[in-house]
Amino acid sequence: MPDIRLDIDFVRAQFPAFAEPSLQEQAFFENAGGSYTCKPVIDRLTRFYTERKVQPYAPYAASQAGGAEMDEAQVGMAEILNVEPDELSFGPSTTQNTYVLSQAFRQILREGDAIIVTNQDHEANSGPWRRLAESGIEVREWQVEPDTGHLDPLDLANLLDDKVRLVCFPHCSNIVGEVNPVAEICNMVRAAGAVTCVDGVSFAPHGFPDVAALGADIYLFSSYKTYGPHQGVMVVRRDLADGLPNQAHYFNADYRSKRFTPAGPDHAQIAASAGMVDYVRNLHAHHLGGSGTLAAQARAVSALQARHEKELLAPLLDYLRARNDIRLLGPKTAEARVPTVAIDLRRAAEPVVTALAKRGIMAGGGDFYAVRLLQAMGVPTEAGALRLSFVHYTHPDEIGKLITALDETL
Repeated sequence: MPDIRLDIDFVRAQFPAFAEPSLQEQAFFENAGGSYTCKPVIDRLTRFYTERKVQPYAPYAASQAGGAEMDEAQVGMAEILNVEPDELSFGPSTTQNTYVLSQAFRQILREGDAIIVTNQDHEANSGPWRRLAESGIEVREWQVEPDTGHLDPLDLANLLDDKVRLVCFPHCSNIVGEVNPVAEICNMVRAAGAVTCVDGVSFAPHGFPDVAALGADIYLFSSYKTYGPHQGVMVVRRDLADGLPNQAHYFNADYRSKRFTPAGPDHAQIAASAGMVDYVRNLHAHHLGGSGTLAAQARAVSALQARHEKELLAPLLDYLRARNDIRLLGPKTAEARVPTVAIDLRRAAEPVVTALAKRGIMAGGGDFYAVRLLQAMGVPTEAGALRLSFVHYTHPDEIGKLITALDETL
């Protein structure tokens, strides 16, 4: 098999942002907060608002075309994630999707039942679940190791017993970037008789997951971080979905893909989500040809993306490890993490972010809604962390530019 590498010039040509004059000479390193949008998504969104901005599924042409495009997104994204179409639903954000799910669980959990959350999570997959304590549900915290931010599955095993009904944890953290062993954790939780809710927001931008292979009962991510429109994408497997109370209009109770979205769908943004499917197909066709199932194409594209990202991540980590005036949060090598790199500067992060911006580096500073994690790791939340996050469309030259800017700034 030939050694196929990601064609970075082809990739960047799929993103209009790289041709935008106002963004020239700017290297984007805050992708964990939201990615650039790929051209197929922009084209579909523009077409929908121009030609199909009517109520979908009515018996006239514009409406039929709009409904068909929404269905295309539903079916295509389900195939990429290796789930059934009716197990997938779109909502306004992952935070809101999680909140709605927590209200469904509130109706079936009983006083004395227990759930497990982590202090590694973004608050979206922690706060709504912790609020169930107000209804008498016991909330147990699976805690990270303070030095590394690592979640040890052995610590989870000590928390599991016959009272636990639900375990919520991230695929990876938006601070430490370590990829958790999701399949192992899901097997452990299933054996204990509980279900899993996996926050994939920080992982999915680095390759759409095979949710069936992971064994997650619930999997959530945000499409605006996977090169798409601002939607939350949520998988709830059939057995669990059928056992949870309907949170939508009563007449939508029999539609799994509508049960956990109380508001009406955002027609245009759901239709535009089919552009993420187009993008996967485009990458596969360019690098590997057009054969194979969509699910297989997604796995192959994810592998190409991951290889490129790790090759770019290694020199950045080498540089940061060599400094003794900062603290790198999370794994020190590229193998076990995604390229979301947070740094404790031992001083306020925001002035450094401002200084980097003057050097053409767009980065982030703050707590990134992971206040509990920073507190657990001893990082002052008022100072926050410097976060440098990139994805597969980042060019090797931009890594060099980043390191030079860090050298001048730090």
